[in-house]
Amino acid sequence: MPGSKANVTNLLVVDDHIILREGLVSLLDAQPDFKVVGEAGNVAEAVKMAAELNPDLVLMDYGLPDGTGIEATEAILKDRPESKIIFLTVHESDDELFGALRSGAKGYLLKNIPASKMINKLRGISQGEAPLSGEMLNRILEEFSHTKKPIAADESAFNHLTPRELEVLRELAQGASNREIAENLFISVNTVKNHVHNILEKLEVNNRREAAKVAIEQGLT
Repeated sequence: MPGSKANVTNLLVVDDHIILREGLVSLLDAQPDFKVVGEAGNVAEAVKMAAELNPDLVLMDYGLPDGTGIEATEAILKDRPESKIIFLTVHESDDELFGALRSGAKGYLLKNIPASKMINKLRGISQGEAPLSGEMLNRILEEFSHTKKPIAADESAFNHLTPRELEVLRELAQGASNREIAENLFISVNTVKNHVHNILEKLEVNNRREAAKVAIEQGLT
C-alpha cells in the first residue's frame, strides 16, 4: 500500500534557491510515499549526494551556480544510469527542454505547476509515465510532427553560408544550445543568435530544428 516502507520513494532535491528547496522538501516529506534523503544547491553537491545517497528519484533544477542541471544529470547518469531524474524549472525554451531530455532526464516540469499535480506526476513515474508539463508535452509532439515532414533545401544554399555560420550550423546539428555554441566557439550568445537567424533565412527553414535536420541530411556533421 502507498506509504509502506517498501513503496517509499527516496528523493534528492537539487535547487539553489534555499526557500524554494525547503518548501519542496516540506511538501514531499509530508507525503506518505515520498522521503527526501538529501538536498543539494549546486552541480558538485548534486553529483556527490547522488553517489552517496543512491536516491530513487532526483528532482533537478536547470540553472545552478556552478553549471546546469544538464551537466549534473549527465554526471549522475554516468555512474548511476538507472537513476530517474526529473527537471523542475522555470526555463520554458525548447533548448532547455530537449537538452534535458537528451541528457537522460525522465521528465520536465515547470515550477508554475500546482503542487498536487506535480506530486501526481512524480508518482506516475513508477508506472512508467513521463512527468511532463502539458506545454512541454505539446512541444515534444510538435517536434515529432516536424520530423515526419521531409525538409527540402537546395544544396547550393550552403554555399551562401559564411565559415562561421557553417560552424554554428554544425553545433546546431549536434543539439547544442545557444549558450553551449557561444562557449564552444568563443563568441557571445547574441552573436550566436544573429548567426542562427542568418542561417534560417539562407536555408529557408522555419526553426533551428529544421536547420539541424537539413545539416544532417546534407552530411555537414
